[in-house]
Amino acid sequence: MSDRDGSGDRLETIEGAGTAEPADVPSIDEGRYLYCLVRADADAALETTGVDGEPVSIVAVDGIGAVVHACDGIYDSGDLAQIRRWLVRHQTVVDEAGQAFGTPIPFQFDTILRGDDDGVREWLREERDTLERALSELAGHWEYRVEVVEIDPVSDAALLERDERLRELDERIADADEGTAFLLEQQFEQRVTELRAARRESVTADLQGRLAAAAREVHALERSPSAQLSDDVAGSASDSNDDDETLCRLTLLAHEDDEEAIGSILDDVAANDGLEVRFTGPWPPYTFAPEFGGDGDGTTTDHTNSRP
Repeated sequence: MSDRDGSGDRLETIEGAGTAEPADVPSIDEGRYLYCLVRADADAALETTGVDGEPVSIVAVDGIGAVVHACDGIYDSGDLAQIRRWLVRHQTVVDEAGQAFGTPIPFQFDTILRGDDDGVREWLREERDTLERALSELAGHWEYRVEVVEIDPVSDAALLERDERLRELDERIADADEGTAFLLEQQFEQRVTELRAARRESVTADLQGRLAAAAREVHALERSPSAQLSDDVAGSASDSNDDDETLCRLTLLAHEDDEEAIGSILDDVAANDGLEVRFTGPWPPYTFAPEFGGDGDGTTTDHTNSRP
């Protein structure tokens, strides 16, 4: 995003709500909390309430609308339950905007534009080319999340039956003295780790390739993400048992018309014994939407988990 007339300085993305020290909290006399951008006319409205019950409105210029509410500060709290309620409400507003106006460009939680509605209109005019391009490219597209879980992981004994190298090591361990056996057991465990990693990589590569034929973009995520407050609202929390092993997690951007084709591909994977596929969506394209308010031109595309 360009910084013409200081417009880029008015847009602030506040991350880590609930962790800021009082001295670090930005002072905002008047601002507009941003939920998302949508295709909307000047008279468009969204009948819902936002974070903390604030009335939501749409400020639109030339067919592009910002879903906002008036605010005079960021949303910061040491109460994690309160933060979760804010996150859920933020996500709900974005979801409702998507249902009413089509694919939105979502903002992360606590993104605030300094100024009043006129300031929002000025920002929309200044950044129209960037916003128009983003809305056009994402129109009709949504984010989906896929997790492939091995609910009955292959045992070491089964791997031993399948792999000649493991059998060789097992036989040598049985005949070795204590010191040599210890070293061979380390090699045995390393081989088991390699075989399991190869299986995960094979499943991931095969599924990515098949999904790429139906989706516009497919990206691998960390298999074991750290717990985040956004898990509950963004569908990334799973119901895995301790014995389950996640083989891969993927995020994909796909047109809504291709959801059935994607589901068919995942059904084929789920038909394999011992595998379970967890599929969530459609979500607003948080991972694939441009970020606003950053350094340089302020517009970046982040292919990591950037949901609220």
